[in-house]
Amino acid sequence: MTDAPAEQFQTLTGMRDVLFPESSRRRALVQLFAEVVESAGYRELSPPLLEHLGVFLRVGETTDVVTKEMYDFTDKDGSRIALRPELTAGVVRAFVQHRPLLPWKVWYSGSNFRHERPQKGRYRSFEQVGVEVLGVDDPDLDVEVIALAWRFYTALGLRQVRLLLNTLGEHSDRERYTDAVRAHFEARAADLSEAGRTTLARNPLRVLDSKRPEDRAVVADAPVVADCLSPGAAAHFERVSAGLDALGIPYTEDPRLVRGLDYYRRTTFEFVADALDAAQNAVGGGGRYDRLAEDMGGPPTDGIGFALGVDRILLACDAEGVFPGPDAACDVFVVDLVGGESARDLTHGLRDAGMSADRRFGGGSMKAQMKAADRSGARIAVLVGPDELEAGEVTLRPLRGHAPTAGSAPADAGGGGGREQRRVRRDDLIDELRNEL
Repeated sequence: MTDAPAEQFQTLTGMRDVLFPESSRRRALVQLFAEVVESAGYRELSPPLLEHLGVFLRVGETTDVVTKEMYDFTDKDGSRIALRPELTAGVVRAFVQHRPLLPWKVWYSGSNFRHERPQKGRYRSFEQVGVEVLGVDDPDLDVEVIALAWRFYTALGLRQVRLLLNTLGEHSDRERYTDAVRAHFEARAADLSEAGRTTLARNPLRVLDSKRPEDRAVVADAPVVADCLSPGAAAHFERVSAGLDALGIPYTEDPRLVRGLDYYRRTTFEFVADALDAAQNAVGGGGRYDRLAEDMGGPPTDGIGFALGVDRILLACDAEGVFPGPDAACDVFVVDLVGGESARDLTHGLRDAGMSADRRFGGGSMKAQMKAADRSGARIAVLVGPDELEAGEVTLRPLRGHAPTAGSAPADAGGGGGREQRRVRRDDLIDELRNEL
């Protein structure tokens, strides 16, 4: 009787492994984002992946995030907890818990989880970068937050990103607008799709986001929020618009932009990448809110922030041919034909000198080690054979895909291959490599 083959596990639906070089590209994106926002005084916050379920219920119990997509379960101690579906609620919970000095300017990066239908650029586990500011009610802060996202896209090299801008007014304005939109859609309910009618019953404003063909005509005729704005809300929006104009940041006013979460008030905005298909071209967005902290037991506190989707941003970068992945996994690969001691000592010495270095363990022929060197993506191979060991030298050889430096001269390193290479004193290796790299 033969044993049954072991089960071969795969990633869950909507999940994926991120391998090199994509993993390093994502890390570089987060580092660039950190540089942009930290230049404006934002400091990193890393909230936990798991929170009490109630933290995310404050996002809005009529949103798909809460009603259909959240991963929530009962913990072993009987408490109801959830994997975070977004980061703003966790940031506000941290603010209420720790009561930092105001204004509190933070940035974050990390994974979120939503049980939704996977599609291009959207997974059930997805990464975001973003900022939140708590404790300031000033339209110029709205301008700063939007400008930081714009600067980040520019730093990536993206040139086909557009900013959509709207306001939802004060709480009373939004309530009036919601009533007007509800009345409009209820009068035209027969013309809406079945899904549109379901959304109408839960949250009339969410119907404005519908991309279904049968809903478009009804949405196009819907009231606009500008008809319901109070003087204070209108003045706030005018100041935001004037600030963006002063900074030369182009935008399009979109009266249908309401965003997907219930806590937004006044300024709302979204970034879309024209290099992507229209159905999946949103690469980030955010807005202002002022009741989320109060809903979590804290004092009334104004807030504003944004979250940017890493997957969609990288798709937009690919579409525009910008922000490529790293060129090499390491700088130097050591090829040792004399027992391995040289490879051991050289790789550690190079790392101590601030370079990245690798080797092939277990020895092997010249051909096998050079094949490993080419696969590594390193720029230069450092070869040690019997002749080099005896002379206290090493041979430098440019690897596949990396041109030799000017002035390199052919030399015999025992492996030949017809490539440009040269011998250097082992004591001079670090200085020579720094010049090469």
